[in-house]
Amino acid sequence: MDVESRDEMSGLERSNHTAFIDDNILYVWGGYQVVAGNDVVLPSDEIWLCNLDSGAWERREITGDLPSQLSGFCGSYVNNTLYIFAGCDPIGYTNDLFSVDLTEPCYTWKRVTDARGTTPSPRNKHSCWVHRDRLIYFGGYGCKTIGEVRNTSSSSFVVEETSWTVIGNTLFRCWGWNNEVSVFDTHTATWSVPETQGPAPAPRGCHASALLGNKGFISGGLETEELDLFCLDLETWTWTQFDLPPSCVPLGRSMHTLTPTSDHTLFLFGGLGTDGNPLSDAWQFDTLKGEWTERTHPHSDKPRLWHTACQGKDNDVVVFGGSRNFSILVDSVAVLRSPWQHHCKDVLIFQTQPYSLSRLCEDFIGKHAELIGEQLNWLPPRLRKRVDKRFAFFSANKPMLTA
Repeated sequence: MDVESRDEMSGLERSNHTAFIDDNILYVWGGYQVVAGNDVVLPSDEIWLCNLDSGAWERREITGDLPSQLSGFCGSYVNNTLYIFAGCDPIGYTNDLFSVDLTEPCYTWKRVTDARGTTPSPRNKHSCWVHRDRLIYFGGYGCKTIGEVRNTSSSSFVVEETSWTVIGNTLFRCWGWNNEVSVFDTHTATWSVPETQGPAPAPRGCHASALLGNKGFISGGLETEELDLFCLDLETWTWTQFDLPPSCVPLGRSMHTLTPTSDHTLFLFGGLGTDGNPLSDAWQFDTLKGEWTERTHPHSDKPRLWHTACQGKDNDVVVFGGSRNFSILVDSVAVLRSPWQHHCKDVLIFQTQPYSLSRLCEDFIGKHAELIGEQLNWLPPRLRKRVDKRFAFFSANKPMLTA
């Protein structure tokens, strides 16, 4: 890697971004850094790609109708298209929806302006499940007019503060948390609101979500003291809450991640604990047994929050970015974020199942290629190419360990 590319890669450090994996390529977009105590939103005209075989990063440009300095947005990937919904821009909360087709030679942002149905109210800190080419959004923090609040169930929107402001002909606006479920069909460009049943999660944001089959899971978040766990059946729209014994439940938290690792297991990592400290613990939840199990791992010295976690090859969990020293300051008037914060750009790999003999051999040679030397030339060309990528990966990511 030359000096110029090293300088460019300083832009990789970020939190509150979006990431996904396709064909063992990690895509990373958006987020923010803290510079001299100030939040700096990262450019929306670029996306970063990391080859998880070789560890090589590549920056690609995106043109078109660019999202405007968004934070707290929700990113989703479906059918080779990245969607970005809502968040905060320099003006305030937004409910705009953008898309970019990543199969095109030149990436171009498009604002979705022809959607049918009623668009959800402006918000941030929400989450999304991708199911049958639908984007299913849950929760978040945002604003509604007084008329919208009157037409909303008191159990689905909790007003936190109000102010007088002009929105069209309305002079009153409310801010608060919600537990609303909104669906965007990517084929018909239509918004809808399903009628859910069962015990819904309390309104919240900064929670973790994951999809297993036809079920969407929600865990923790702001406005929750304990790490609860809910499941929404996306066929019947019925909520179920897991009854968890307090002695076997991870510490309550927000800004953490939940990642599927099999057809019945979820992997939880990091977050901001209810005590105000960043966390580095990892847990696995068995949805069949309804049990949490703490997992040992080699990254216990790397707390993370506002990071991303994706399901990778061999059911690895691939964590990227986030903040490692976020802290909360409390005075007699308010709860404030500490002005110092360290953002990360490293990739952490969590192994969740035994590897095949082939992968074990490739990884071992990649880590110790200098010990084998000339014998590498004896390998068949296709195998030699894979080994060379693994050597490049481990050379570029020496701090990264695999469980």
